[in-house]
Amino acid sequence: MSEFEATTENTALKQAIIDRIEAEGPISFRDYMAIALYHPGLGYYTGGREVLGRGGDFVTSPEASPVFGGMLGRQLREMWEALGSPATFDVVEAGAGSGALARDILAWANRTAHPFFGAIQYIIVEASEPLAEKQRARLAAEGLADKARWLDAVPRSTGIILSNELLDAMPVNRVTVEGGELREVFVTWDGANFGEELRDPAPAVVDYFKRVGLLPGEGSHAEVNPSAVDWVRNAAASLERGFFLTIDYGYEADELYAPWRKDGTLLCFYRQNPSTDPYARIGRQDMTSHIDFTSVRRAAEEAGLTTLGMVTQSQFLMNLGIGEAMQPPGEGDTNMEEYFARRRAVTELIDPAGLGRIRVLVQARGVGEVSLTGLRDA
Repeated sequence: MSEFEATTENTALKQAIIDRIEAEGPISFRDYMAIALYHPGLGYYTGGREVLGRGGDFVTSPEASPVFGGMLGRQLREMWEALGSPATFDVVEAGAGSGALARDILAWANRTAHPFFGAIQYIIVEASEPLAEKQRARLAAEGLADKARWLDAVPRSTGIILSNELLDAMPVNRVTVEGGELREVFVTWDGANFGEELRDPAPAVVDYFKRVGLLPGEGSHAEVNPSAVDWVRNAAASLERGFFLTIDYGYEADELYAPWRKDGTLLCFYRQNPSTDPYARIGRQDMTSHIDFTSVRRAAEEAGLTTLGMVTQSQFLMNLGIGEAMQPPGEGDTNMEEYFARRRAVTELIDPAGLGRIRVLVQARGVGEVSLTGLRDA
């Protein structure tokens, strides 16, 4: 194996997957993905590697520009006001990644010198200790560490529970349809290579499609994310009063499982380059798939939340005034380099072929009639 190849595969992690298959037989793709991404100490997200940002494998909106956190801060302040400007406003972020979003929301609120900053109690729910350490360091570097605390699970809260590109990173079952029958993908090992075989689907997968009321097209491959639905249902139940914000890649079920979508939405990312091979670069590449917003929305509604609306991230940010960052410098302002960098970042955030196509779903409990700026013309 060349030096380059050695750096693009975690051999210990690969062996852990092989050992599991040799001990139990073929495993579901969901189990394979869970090990590859979240194996304690070895997984892609748990191994301590730098995976986010320009120097990592993929860029999320907070890494693209602090402007994203500032725009979201505007919406959160409006939500706080809709609740009557309470003395304490919980901002619960699940899966905070590098901590950039927490930093940027808090830094924006602090700069405004508005009472909203004093009301914020920022709570980060993070399963990865290496990521939690980076989040603490990032907030501490900005003097914001005393505004946040870390928990293992979403707490009972009044304010907002938000997730940004969390659900699409959860392990998924992969399925196909043969002769009108649902079949599930299982991962095999032949002594040299990983392979796939089709088996009867798990009961949770069967129930999932029964609730959706459709199947993928004949011969189509697709992904199913019951974990996302369960997480949303449980997290939504923790919201006593306030808002529930889901920001992620995805579609409504009829579009996600449309007959013309033959290959599903599973993608891998390594050094900013996409791939469709989940068996390459094990432990060194991200794996993600689009979520079913129909099922996610219904899960929160079953927990008692009301859906206020869903828009693209591009529309959400434009509604909140991100266009202001595109305005040319004023007279006497010579920092053109900063202006063009900000303009490039804003363009990236609202690009309808990129980050701009992310969906923003807003739901709520106990807020009455409320009109949110981010959802204008939803």
